[in-house]
Amino acid sequence: MEALWWIITTGLLMSAIAMVGSVTLILKEKTLRKIQTPLVAFAAGSLIGGAFLHIIPAGLTEYKEDSFFLWILTGFGLFFVLEQFLHWRHCQLDREDRRKPLTYLILIGDGLHNFIGGLAIGGTFLIDSKLGLMAWLAAAAHEIPQELGDFAVLVHGGWKKSAALLFNVLSGLTFLLGGIIAFFVSQQIDVDFLIPFAAGNFIYIGASDLVPEVNKHESLFFNFIHFLSFATGIFLMWIIKVIFGH
Repeated sequence: MEALWWIITTGLLMSAIAMVGSVTLILKEKTLRKIQTPLVAFAAGSLIGGAFLHIIPAGLTEYKEDSFFLWILTGFGLFFVLEQFLHWRHCQLDREDRRKPLTYLILIGDGLHNFIGGLAIGGTFLIDSKLGLMAWLAAAAHEIPQELGDFAVLVHGGWKKSAALLFNVLSGLTFLLGGIIAFFVSQQIDVDFLIPFAAGNFIYIGASDLVPEVNKHESLFFNFIHFLSFATGIFLMWIIKVIFGH
């Protein structure tokens, strides 16, 4: 039962990390508008960097089947289809709903990512509590910048700050769900395919949705700032990989 206690505690702490976006609540609206787009660029870099530097390399060490890259394409393609549906649905609804479809993809992708992380880290706690704690610290270091970027994307996409914060926390709770499932049915469920599937989700959101959002400025100065923010997101994912490994 000690492992279950660790899984529940670290799962709740991981959801609390989603509240890192609350630091923007104290900012003035004008200041928030200025930093939103650089944070969106940062989120794009961290998502794409996370996919190529963390999820795909880690998946390749565990998932030996030839269908690994097919699952990446499936994750990418399914989010493409889902976004087309969300765009269609958005056009049918009252125009007062100004939330961009990509914001829903962010929540779904982040929820799936957290769920997979919960499964993986929950499994390490079943092996050894110290190993599980180190794995959780690595995941937390990855989540802090990503959650800050996700919060900025939701606000930029039309969500109220309070709603963006609430749904970010709810998305973080899927980490706890994954950990609990790993504890009770880890021997009966094979979820290896979710690793490349999540990588495809991250690549689609970062490259198809977020990068175009920051490519709309004609100012060379702002374009440079956005590229620097994007590169910082990737660089941070690389630093985390160097320090903590997968």
